[in-house]
Amino acid sequence: RDINFGKQSEDMYNSLTTDHPIDLCRFQVANCYMGKIGLINSGGGSQGDSDFKAAVKTAVINKRAGGCGLIMGRKAFQRPLKDGIEILQSVQEVYLTEEITVA
Repeated sequence: RDINFGKQSEDMYNSLTTDHPIDLCRFQVANCYMGKIGLINSGGGSQGDSDFKAAVKTAVINKRAGGCGLIMGRKAFQRPLKDGIEILQSVQEVYLTEEITVA
């Protein structure tokens, strides 16, 4: 929308969804042929001390919206080995935990 490329509708932002991150992610899942193609969100680059919290939060949002994973390369590999392993295991635990379900 910001680069005037492709088709879009203002209804996407006004009436089809809310500002809640799970709703926005759920809309992305719906655009992946109603979940037939798995939604994998990007984890982004390392931002410092907030990486662990941001990675787990993004994983929970993705899982609760019906997504199937995160791309965690930069966030993990731009850190020391021990920290990188810990962040990957934290995200992995989100997807393995049965208590976190689709919203």
